[in-house]
Amino acid sequence: MRHRAQRKNFGRDHDHKKAMWRNMVGSLVEHGRIRTTLPKAKELRKFAERAVTLGKRENLNARRVLLSRLPNKAVVQKVFEDLAPRFKDRNGGYTRIIKLGPRPGDNAPMAFIEWVDYENAAPATAGKTAKAASKKGIDSISEDGVKKKVAKKKTTAKKKAKKKTTKS
Repeated sequence: MRHRAQRKNFGRDHDHKKAMWRNMVGSLVEHGRIRTTLPKAKELRKFAERAVTLGKRENLNARRVLLSRLPNKAVVQKVFEDLAPRFKDRNGGYTRIIKLGPRPGDNAPMAFIEWVDYENAAPATAGKTAKAASKKGIDSISEDGVKKKVAKKKTTAKKKAKKKTTKS
């Protein structure tokens, strides 16, 4: 029975869940957005928002408490120096969950969890990669990183035509 049970087990014991949440919060802080299953994203939201709320206190005790929960100094430093100032005027609701389609392998519902002020950096770098791709003979690079090569039939036809004219 699930009387007064507030959290899901996710098929893991306590230590495994603790390690999973630490890693996922660290990845969210580091990357700004992560892709995971929808139930994990909903549960992760609690841990991530509590970390930012602790970071907004800006005192030594809060830093030590967060360091005990997330034993990664770089992540804790980023929470205090980057995330807490970004959300200082916001009273909660620091994360957003964007639902995606089902995962192909097992049909699990997938979602992105990201900070509410997250901006996707892919469009800004798309122009740079397009220039580099055109130099390498690649037609385009889609958002998921798949490269599409172009068959250069026109240039080879021109070269063949030149060879024929020079021979005759």
